[in-house]
Amino acid sequence: MAGQEHHLKRTMGVLTGISIVIGTVIGSGIFFKQGQVLETAGSTTLGLLAWVAGGVITLAAGLTISEIGAHIPQTGGIYIYMDKLYGKFCGFLTGWTQVVVYAPAIVASIAAYFAYLFANFFGLPDSAVIWVGLGTLVLITLMNSLDNRIASMFQVATTSIKLIPIAVLMVFGLFFGKADALGQTVTQLSSTATGNFGMAVLATLFAYDGWATLTNLGGELKNPRRNIPRSIIGGILIVMLAYVGVSYGVYRAMPADQIVKLGNNVTYEVAKSAFGELGGRLLSIGILISMAGTLNGKMLAFPRMVYAMAEDGMLPKFLARLNKAQAPVGALWTTAVLAGALMFTSKADWLSDMAVFVIWLFYTATFFGIFILRIRNKRAGLARDPEVFSVPLFPFVPLVAILGALFILINTLISSFTMVLISFVFVAVGIPVYLYYKK
Repeated sequence: MAGQEHHLKRTMGVLTGISIVIGTVIGSGIFFKQGQVLETAGSTTLGLLAWVAGGVITLAAGLTISEIGAHIPQTGGIYIYMDKLYGKFCGFLTGWTQVVVYAPAIVASIAAYFAYLFANFFGLPDSAVIWVGLGTLVLITLMNSLDNRIASMFQVATTSIKLIPIAVLMVFGLFFGKADALGQTVTQLSSTATGNFGMAVLATLFAYDGWATLTNLGGELKNPRRNIPRSIIGGILIVMLAYVGVSYGVYRAMPADQIVKLGNNVTYEVAKSAFGELGGRLLSIGILISMAGTLNGKMLAFPRMVYAMAEDGMLPKFLARLNKAQAPVGALWTTAVLAGALMFTSKADWLSDMAVFVIWLFYTATFFGIFILRIRNKRAGLARDPEVFSVPLFPFVPLVAILGALFILINTLISSFTMVLISFVFVAVGIPVYLYYKK
């Protein structure tokens, strides 16, 4: 792995890092999940608490990963962390799962969501959705094939723009909303909603996913020992503020039952009621820009992990190919092709649900790894370096991350058993692949 640090450019600062975290987390979930979280929680008070609880768990996870990333500041993210903590086999399975399931499934689902909204905005037929998605994926991949500063600037720009509709919703609800943000009860729950606070937290945790993609760029961040923790923590705090703020604004803007009834259209209706038809259209543009930035953030980060595995000799060497701009084009275009193929096979919701579940399997193991890392350092007699980030309130914060991760896995196992089995099959296929490359 040492050689790769001399090939990838360390040109990304902390601002880019924070932008990547915000850009890859905030996509469509903040705009489309208000009704679902509120209905599942059963009241506006519990709905807001669910967003706060999801943010706290995510922040605990980010703090835990930040210490590990500060000690292992290499390109490849949790693939590298699992390798260093548990050995080559666990590291390979982590990377394999990201290469064949998580990365292409997430990219495919985001491209599909973007294409659906784009087609609705411009009045295109449903048959055009798949081609809009593929075209968008190709354009984003082409941009990431250039100097990484171009994709980084695009990430910063789209992240700045996507915060505009979020700020508008927060300010309108806070100062002009007439409903009570706290204390409203949903009176008409659907047959699938039980007023379950735990399931509402689970829904928000899916919306918070994506923060760990920054760790794939450890070899391209300036001073990664300090900038990985700063970027992850700063990004998660901003996302948490945005999610809670938008939810509060929406709850102030209209009654709880109306929010649940509108479902995915609630933020559009809030903007429309505040600023007319033009407001709704402008919000749609903001959401499209938001999702384009999210897709770019994924394509900026995911292929670096594929590149790291190929550099380690655990995937075909062409995946480690760099072009003249020193971008990992082999990994980039392979990820894009796999994602494009998945867009023809499954619905975006199913793909994203499976991807999030399978990655949390490895998040959980990585969280446990912080205890392994500290024990190793203590046995080796290594003194604590004040320049290297350490998790505050240890071991409480890592335990919150672990309990949150177990909560996600157990609830998903109960509610989507078939999907879980399919996920395990994909992971298990990596075992003979590992044995082949080891041999």
